[in-house]
Amino acid sequence: MNNKRKHMLHYKKIGLLGAIVLISLYSCVPTIEVMKERKDVPEQFQNQSGDTTNTAGIHWQEYFTDPHLYALIETALQNNQELNITLQEIEIARNEVKAKKGEYLPFVDFKAGAEVEKVGRYTSQGANDANTDIRPGEEFPEPLPNYGLALQARWELDVWKKLRNAKKATYQRYIASVEGRNFLVTNLISEIANSYYELLALDNQLRIVEENIKIQSNALNIVKLQKQAARVTELAVKRFEAEVMHTRSLQFDIKQQIVETENNINFLVGRFPQPVIRSSDAFYDLIPEHLAVGVPSQLLENRPDIRQAEMELEAAKLDIKVAKARFYPSLGISAGIGLEAFKPSLLTETPESLLYSVIGDIAGPLINRNEIKAAYYNASAKQIQAVFNYERTVLNAYLEVANQLSKISNLDKSYDLKSQKVDALTRSIDISNTLFKSARADYLEVLLTQREALESKFELVETKKEQMNAMVNMYRALGGGWD
Repeated sequence: MNNKRKHMLHYKKIGLLGAIVLISLYSCVPTIEVMKERKDVPEQFQNQSGDTTNTAGIHWQEYFTDPHLYALIETALQNNQELNITLQEIEIARNEVKAKKGEYLPFVDFKAGAEVEKVGRYTSQGANDANTDIRPGEEFPEPLPNYGLALQARWELDVWKKLRNAKKATYQRYIASVEGRNFLVTNLISEIANSYYELLALDNQLRIVEENIKIQSNALNIVKLQKQAARVTELAVKRFEAEVMHTRSLQFDIKQQIVETENNINFLVGRFPQPVIRSSDAFYDLIPEHLAVGVPSQLLENRPDIRQAEMELEAAKLDIKVAKARFYPSLGISAGIGLEAFKPSLLTETPESLLYSVIGDIAGPLINRNEIKAAYYNASAKQIQAVFNYERTVLNAYLEVANQLSKISNLDKSYDLKSQKVDALTRSIDISNTLFKSARADYLEVLLTQREALESKFELVETKKEQMNAMVNMYRALGGGWD
């Protein structure tokens, strides 16, 4: 009875000591504040109704109806190198999830080995071996071979959920990489569409220049005839010639821009330089799609970059839990079972050749935990960074939509006024030529009118391009195109 009481008292002391150690470890964990993100956004966009109809839900194939643009986007989604690199990053993230999942499952290894050992006779092991018979009249062989087959298992008990939280954090980052791919698709589609409309605009500007060269050449011929009639001087002829040369030089500038824009599209599509098939004739007839912007809260679901930032934030929160669990002791179990003998033929003789072991251990940081504290504080700092990044992404998304709304409205008004300006200046060319022929207008007025007409047509084309770009950018800002 006395022995039993002593054993019970001994176990109580051990348990009390273990409890004291655990309490001290808990109390030594630094206290940090987990920062909460703000998800509130305005109820509606400025000057917009609260209608939840949203253009972001339209598939890009239905949104971009130009067959040539459709073909370019479809090819880019297959061949774009950056997109394919991102797909491999997603595959890497998926494999990391599998690796983290395996860390909190038991590890079982198979082991087979052979060795030979010669110990000194005048050692404790050698003296014992010399005086011990395996069987009557049979001594240990010298040198001593050894053969073994064994299964070994080890398992860390995830008491503090360190391994499971690490796996969840990795999974959140995997989802974030998928959202990153979706955001890349959205940007890729919008970049191709913007470059395509820029190409159509350049084609039309080139056509305007060519038409203007004909007009200026006709005016030059008239000036030359008037010089022969002594109605103007050589100065007027040279000024008209200079204007023709200036306009012709614009041709080559625009042609270079066309080449560069085509090659930018070819790069996005993932192919070597080749002509980009397009239909430029109906450029002025392009009408931007009517866009339903919905409500700001829909951006949280539609924008892949916001969801990516949200997943990164959730992963950062889990990283804090993982870092905190490192302060606590880890529990492990290891076991092994196998066969071992100095002759292969004796391996099957059991239980003599049988060996096994079971070990349980607990280990935790006690002194000099600076590295663990630093990792814990870093996890906290990264979580705060993730909060600010999420809030910045939400704010940026809202402002992008607000800017595009204002731009679309202002471009509509600007295009109408510039169309009227082009019509007025186009008519003024004929008027100035007529007045010049009858000596009622100076040649400088003719030159100025032609240049202003050319510039106004350029501006009109540029505004039309900006209108189409605004339509594309609004679709992207709302989060459309990735599905």
